[in-house]
Amino acid sequence: MGIISTILGFCGFGVGISTGLTVGYFLFIYFQPSDVKNPTIRPLVEQDSKTLQQLLPEIPFWVKNPDYDRIDWLNKFLEVMWPHLDKAICKTAKNIATPIIAEQIPKYKIESIEFESLTLGSLPPTFQGMKVYLTEEKELIMEPALKWAGNPNIALAVKAYGLKATVQVLDLQVFAVPRITLKPLVPSFPCFANICVSLMEKPHVDFGLKLAGADLMSIPGLYGFVQEIIKDQVANMYLWPKTLEVQILDPTKAMKKPVGILHVKVLRALKLKKKDLLGGSDPYVKLKLTETKAPSKKTTVKHKNLNPEWNEEFSMVVKDLETQALELIVYDWEQVGKHDKMGLNSVPLKDLPPNEPKTMTLDILKNMDPNDVQNDKMRGQIEVELTYKPFKEEDMPKDAEDSSAVEKAPEGTPDGGGLLVVTVHEAQDVEGKHHTNPYVRVIFRGEERKTKQIKKNRDPRWEEEFAFTLDAPPIKDRLHVEVLSTSSRIGLLHPKESLGYVDVNLADVVNNKRINEKYHLIDSKNGRIQIELQWRTS
Repeated sequence: MGIISTILGFCGFGVGISTGLTVGYFLFIYFQPSDVKNPTIRPLVEQDSKTLQQLLPEIPFWVKNPDYDRIDWLNKFLEVMWPHLDKAICKTAKNIATPIIAEQIPKYKIESIEFESLTLGSLPPTFQGMKVYLTEEKELIMEPALKWAGNPNIALAVKAYGLKATVQVLDLQVFAVPRITLKPLVPSFPCFANICVSLMEKPHVDFGLKLAGADLMSIPGLYGFVQEIIKDQVANMYLWPKTLEVQILDPTKAMKKPVGILHVKVLRALKLKKKDLLGGSDPYVKLKLTETKAPSKKTTVKHKNLNPEWNEEFSMVVKDLETQALELIVYDWEQVGKHDKMGLNSVPLKDLPPNEPKTMTLDILKNMDPNDVQNDKMRGQIEVELTYKPFKEEDMPKDAEDSSAVEKAPEGTPDGGGLLVVTVHEAQDVEGKHHTNPYVRVIFRGEERKTKQIKKNRDPRWEEEFAFTLDAPPIKDRLHVEVLSTSSRIGLLHPKESLGYVDVNLADVVNNKRINEKYHLIDSKNGRIQIELQWRTS
């Protein structure tokens, strides 16, 4: 009887399964809903506000916000380079993390922590757009919108108390809007000294976490708890205005801050060659430090003298003792025409002992080529006294990377007075009616200074500095800055014309110590000029 029941049970099960599959198939075929319609594709402008809000998270930043620029080229670059970047980033991260882990694990009685696998996966991050801020300082500020839904595989083997467990991070998602500031901008590669990173809002971080093969994030309540902890911790460390700062270059060396003062005393010249038709010369000496934009210094002219005595003193700011040199060029003054060059010589600053006067007698050469036979010809000699005085440690700039820091006035500045420093950076959209060869004329209390001329340029950049030593703060004074253009073409009806000017009230400079602004030029359609003013006191 038991055998018969078993056989009948199997038969009933088989018949029931067959009947159920057959009936289900016919029901699926003949009772499909007939009111299903194909989806309608409509333009965004025709969508209601609720639908647009649902779609908004998926729309790129450069579509939602006109301040963000589209950077598909960068995403394409990352896509091509990602396999190589993955290996390089993981190798760097492993080299950095390994000694840190080795230093920390003894505190927690852990035997070892080792990477079993470390890869960022095959999916690169994408940038939804980038916003760039323009400031008047020497910095570049960027805000990229970053989205990364990657498939990394980061596995750590942890050994403690004789047991081994593997912790694995999978399926990482990071949505963030970091602010990246490159500052200060310097004339040495890679052209910035520091990278400062901060977050403009709490990031979205999501990932899978496995311990010994078990998914920890599936534990009720743990997923949301871990997410909130990560958001809060990251926000506490890097949410703006807090920043993560990474130094790339030494700002003092990169910006070539002053390291000392060179005192030059031009004593005399001996046995100079005759240059004039009547058998004499009118010599003077031009002095200049190499690798600097500072203007040259000149002695007075000694008329009709082949053995002139000057005994004139000059001071020059030294920025790099190892590479800079003092150039001494002797000229024969001419009342009409170009002054004749009588010869030159140079002294490397690294050959000078600090804080010790050194008297040198130098041969006047045709040029600085040691193999040129023309230098064997006697052209006379020049005698100078050089003293290099390096800055003391306490006199060096304390915060070299701060472009807004104001240096102290040099020694010898009058008590109660100071040094007014005018830096002409650049101009934009300056245009003349007949020619555009701009240069800047700075006039203060009747004293005039000029920048170099840049030919055929509507957006010239000068980066030239002028200093005025004053006995009292210029509270009631104004600085006249004018952009001019001249033409060297003979016969032109308008050889010189003004491209615009501005008068700057100096009371604000005295009160704030430093101002760096762009001014709209008067009598110019769209012209602007960027001027930095500093009031330095001792």
